[in-house]
Amino acid sequence: MNKTPIDLEGKTILVTGSPGFIGANLVMRLLNSLSSGTVVSFDNLNDYYDVSLKQYRLDRINQIKSGVRHVFVKGSVADEEALDRLFGEYRFDVVVHLAAQAGVRYSIDHPDVYMESNMMGFFRILEACRRYPVRHLVYASSSSVYGGNKKVPFSTEDPVDHPVSLYAATKKSNELMAHTYSKLYDIPTTGLRFFTVYGPAGRPDMFYFSAAKKLAAGEKIRIFNYGDMKRDFTYVDDIVEGILRVMRGAPEKQTGPDGLPVPPYAVYNIGGGRPENLLDFIEVLQTELVRAGILPPDYDFEGHRELVGMQPGDVPVTFADAGPLERDYGFVPTVDIRSGLRAFAEWYADYYLTNGD
Repeated sequence: MNKTPIDLEGKTILVTGSPGFIGANLVMRLLNSLSSGTVVSFDNLNDYYDVSLKQYRLDRINQIKSGVRHVFVKGSVADEEALDRLFGEYRFDVVVHLAAQAGVRYSIDHPDVYMESNMMGFFRILEACRRYPVRHLVYASSSSVYGGNKKVPFSTEDPVDHPVSLYAATKKSNELMAHTYSKLYDIPTTGLRFFTVYGPAGRPDMFYFSAAKKLAAGEKIRIFNYGDMKRDFTYVDDIVEGILRVMRGAPEKQTGPDGLPVPPYAVYNIGGGRPENLLDFIEVLQTELVRAGILPPDYDFEGHRELVGMQPGDVPVTFADAGPLERDYGFVPTVDIRSGLRAFAEWYADYYLTNGD
């Protein structure tokens, strides 16, 4: 697909969902790599998980000395008036929409939250991009859209019409909505299907993080599907690198034979491309937790495992075909799980053991 290059220097960029996990890391990378411009962080700081961790990420952002102006605005992406004021004031060049209610299992019991944040919130973002035209809208989709697909690796050419969770359904809906707005209003949009993102200061509801906390507290960890699961774990620095490259190349605007716009629309997988067996991942995690001094060398790991069945909304395997992202943007992830989990364990020890829980 042809791309329109975008030089991010001096531009005004919106990142929704920071200080969330991916959003905060993206903002920090922008502040460290650019020398001019404005980055606006937008988030409602909800209490889906510990707000102090979000504040910690925001504090890290604010400590960066940069020629780029950074502004944090608190608000909800579902608030039409707040977004209208925001877009009207800043006239963004590029929007990276990462704000969403995350979590597959949480969507089973809290469906209304997903409809407001993921559906209405994304609609409000699209409307704001229509009223205040942007050069590129990059947004977070998810590997969960592949549902129970048996064919691996997952390709963006595969049908994704049978989601197994409401979260997945909202993300697939976002892709359809983006396509519609690209077609109707010639808005360049790129969706990124993230595959199991992990790393320091991540989301506490993610398995690697919650497992570390439970093991440190002497509790058992539940291993779903009796350990017969594979995940395409992707380190957060790789994710950020991929997002940055995509931000710099928007789908090219073109006119079709009918004289109407060809939708400047694209969707990519962004994953490690090498799925890991969950039990192997846990072995590495345990080793790194011991190495970081979080757990003692003689910790009884077997006694702290509980093998359980599959949970509603879960899938046994995720595996990204990230070839198109490499072809179009030259992106190849570089961080292996041992390096990534070592960085996480060292951060965990510093954050919880040094600062106290």
